Amino acid sequence: MKITPNILKIAIFATGVSGIVAEYILSTLASYFLGDSIIQWTLIVSVMLFSMGLGARISKHISENLLPKFIFIEFILSIFVSFSSLIVYLLAAQSAYLGVIIYSQSILVGLLIGMEIPIVIRLNNQFEVLKVNISSVLEKDYYGSLVGGLFFAFVGLPYLGLTYTPFVLGSLNFIIALLLFIVLYKHINKYRKTITASIFLVSTIILLGAYFAKPIILYGEQKKYKEKVILTKQSKYQRIVITQWKNDFFLFINSNKQLSTLDEEMYHEPLIHPIMHLAKEHKNILVLGGGDGCAVRELLKYKDIENITLVDLDPEMTKLAQTNEILLNINDSSLLNKKVTIINKDGFNFIENTDKYFDVIIIDLPDPRTVELARLYSLEFYSLCNQHLKNNGFIITQAGSPYYASRSFRTIDKTLSAANFNTLKIHNQILTFGEWGWIIGTKQLSKKQLRNSFLSLNLNDIDTKWINNEALNLLASFGKDIFDDTKDSIIVNKISNPVLYRTYLNGKWDYY
Repeated sequence: MKITPNILKIAIFATGVSGIVAEYILSTLASYFLGDSIIQWTLIVSVMLFSMGLGARISKHISENLLPKFIFIEFILSIFVSFSSLIVYLLAAQSAYLGVIIYSQSILVGLLIGMEIPIVIRLNNQFEVLKVNISSVLEKDYYGSLVGGLFFAFVGLPYLGLTYTPFVLGSLNFIIALLLFIVLYKHINKYRKTITASIFLVSTIILLGAYFAKPIILYGEQKKYKEKVILTKQSKYQRIVITQWKNDFFLFINSNKQLSTLDEEMYHEPLIHPIMHLAKEHKNILVLGGGDGCAVRELLKYKDIENITLVDLDPEMTKLAQTNEILLNINDSSLLNKKVTIINKDGFNFIENTDKYFDVIIIDLPDPRTVELARLYSLEFYSLCNQHLKNNGFIITQAGSPYYASRSFRTIDKTLSAANFNTLKIHNQILTFGEWGWIIGTKQLSKKQLRNSFLSLNLNDIDTKWINNEALNLLASFGKDIFDDTKDSIIVNKISNPVLYRTYLNGKWDYY
């Protein structure tokens, strides 16, 4: 049987694209639904590679009619890849064993991908000697992996999201199988009718899946939240969801609650007003995170501010805060103010490269639930903040819960202290968050002076909804350490030793 080798190499290039993106899709789904992105990405990729090895082993038992069987594998793979997200979102609302579902998919997809390459090598064996055959096939597969990775990072996830990216990749497998069937039709003596029927069946399944994908994803996503989902946005970095209950709205990032209009002042007012009253000057303010604009809303109550630099990684978040009617009402259009400069950049990279110095630095970042986020709570990061904070300036960072994750809270405090800040821990009971905390740092005052200055603040000159002078005593008081789980010594969080994210995940979140 004579087969042109180019169509086979195109096929293996395409499967390289599809295979790597399938890994990334399942890894992203596992991160969203199961948490701990480092663990999930590591395990999903490892399980898929292992399954590819099993698939390669299974392929040796396929001895006849290699071409039609390769086409059938492509058809099956196209369906599995296309429906990978839909299956997870649909069953997320029904099953408590979502991890089993996701990892089972990774095994099945890995098995199919693993069967493809050996079969193509055997089909291509009639054209090239062994060493050229293997190298040329693997070369095309690896090139496809690069293209697939670039597609997922810069096109698939930010523009198509987890709703339609799988269908694009599944369609690619289907198209390759269809081209093989058309170009090599005369070489297929067996299974012609079955393949023809499969073409219509698979194309119909994929088209129907793509058509109903959005409502299915929305159904699955809605089941994750108590309130009605009214907005979803998939950016290159995260999934943004806004829900509504009666007249209140809730903002979630990657399924983690960021704020609620029911009580967000109980978070943002302690974050902003004490530190702004402690600081004698606040001409130049740096906000790291806070892309929803609420922290900036509170800052703009201080008329002597000349410039607020807000650094948030995700342009989609800050764009929503500037254009979405709900967020505009929440943040009082703060990010449209002329005093505000928005920089969409990683906070670590910004503080590392800026030549500016600030009177106040406010760190309003998501909790350190991943290694990537824990980097923004590291000794190296806080040391850079120290360098760019004026000598009489103040810094504050959100630090999670002092009770649900007391070890994590204390790790942040110790890390900030190790960066040559004298610190003060504060906290507040937030209705929709539970007990939450922040840590204030200064370079000039001692810990005792900082605490006394904090307790003697007068907030009567600022318009607030919750915080007042009486609340200051509440914020700075913790009582006895009955929830202390720090039997072992607290370790400073460093980039080279990212202990924080693990202590955070090991908190008492079952009580949350």
